[in-house]
Amino acid sequence: METTTDKETPIGALKEKIAHFCELRDWDQFHDMKELAIGLATESAELLDLMRFKRPEQVAEMLENTVAREKIADELADICWMLFRFSQLHRIDLSQAVLSKMAKNELKYPVSTSKGSNRKYNEG
Repeated sequence: METTTDKETPIGALKEKIAHFCELRDWDQFHDMKELAIGLATESAELLDLMRFKRPEQVAEMLENTVAREKIADELADICWMLFRFSQLHRIDLSQAVLSKMAKNELKYPVSTSKGSNRKYNEG
């Protein structure tokens, strides 16, 4: 198994690896937009389930526990997998999408009115 870091691994390379993995298994037929969106929601719920009924300090402690930390990392990886697969199949450039969304958020949440606030842009 390869060992790399986020700094070393481009998103495109991960999307290609996932595409190859799925092509070998003939999974394109199962990966329509709806199914992948459901997968994103399901995997996100599995991440939330790890933290359900835990106090904030218990959740923070999970990151110090090797087994719990691995479970969290696995769920994050599943979420990324679904996200990358969705964007790969539907030709969405995630880097461009994130940068575009950040530009929109800069307008919605200027530092002068948003710093230290958890209010949405439309809540005054």
